[in-house]
Amino acid sequence: MTKWKLSAFADEAGGSTVEQIAALQKAGIQHIDPRNVDGYNITELPLDLAEKIAADYAKAGLTVNMYGSPLGKIDLADDFAIDRKKLTHLGELSKIFGAKAVRIFSYYNKKKQAGAAEFQRASLDRLKGLIDIAEKYDLVLYHENEGAIFGEKLVNIRVLRDELRAKYPNRFKLIFDFDNYNHASEDVWTNWLELRDATDAIHLKDSKWMPGSDKPQHVPAGNGNGRIPEILADAARRGWTGPLTLEPHLTYSKAVLATGPGGEPNMDFAKLTPAESFQAAATAAIKLLKQVDRA
Repeated sequence: MTKWKLSAFADEAGGSTVEQIAALQKAGIQHIDPRNVDGYNITELPLDLAEKIAADYAKAGLTVNMYGSPLGKIDLADDFAIDRKKLTHLGELSKIFGAKAVRIFSYYNKKKQAGAAEFQRASLDRLKGLIDIAEKYDLVLYHENEGAIFGEKLVNIRVLRDELRAKYPNRFKLIFDFDNYNHASEDVWTNWLELRDATDAIHLKDSKWMPGSDKPQHVPAGNGNGRIPEILADAARRGWTGPLTLEPHLTYSKAVLATGPGGEPNMDFAKLTPAESFQAAATAAIKLLKQVDRA
């Protein structure tokens, strides 16, 4: 499948390391974005347990692609020390797992304490603070577009691209999440055309606006309004290389609920267990990538 590396948020299949490894092996996926593991968020995973999990990954032939951290998913009114501590811990974990990539966000302004200009300034200041820590531990920060944070819509992703990605190319990169742009009611294809040269990683998550609903419903990648088949085909033609992370969201497992999902669960999958819905999402994603290969 192309030169792209397919990974996954395997916590959507189960909470334990054993369940997550089993799900990835069944799907034929060799990389993982650890997010919630054995009762811990990755940013709080004890180092001794991390040693054991790393050994389990190695035994199973798995490698860590990117840490699925919640960094940047706090409000500007919250103490920035929270995120500094978490990123510092990931720096220590990177010595165990080997991976350097960290998924991040760009902060909420839910209490509307900051105007638009201050929201931008404060978000950039915090992100630069994270970049300083990333430099110390040789980490690379990957920003995901996400609802209600500073970097939700294209207009603000442009700022992150020009102010951070361009100035700190070895420390700050961008993730393209089809589903989250769809949730923001933006034209995903238009966003791709502007951001494709600045896209460093992709999240395979999709949704579809349903008649009579004020929220989109999550669907397998390629079956929604995310324009995923066309965008992946364009990326392949242009020689894009980078990691793709499967984030199913088809059923609202404990792991999904912890992310604060903005859409609706897919009732077609309501009777499936998290492990079963994960496999359905993985099968659809892998089929889609093979179709892109053959195109």
